[in-house]
Amino acid sequence: MPLTHFLALIAFVILAAGATLSLALWADLPLAALGFAALSGSLILGARQWR
Repeated sequence: MPLTHFLALIAFVILAAGATLSLALWADLPLAALGFAALSGSLILGARQWR
């Protein structure tokens, strides 16, 4: 993967995380609920790899 594509990928991930946080704060979603959703999604995706 070329360096420019790698750096663009990192930038898009950071922008997506910022957009997610700003949307959650705008919707008055508690950060604990957002963290719990991220943790559960990570556990679900991690469990799929163990099959």
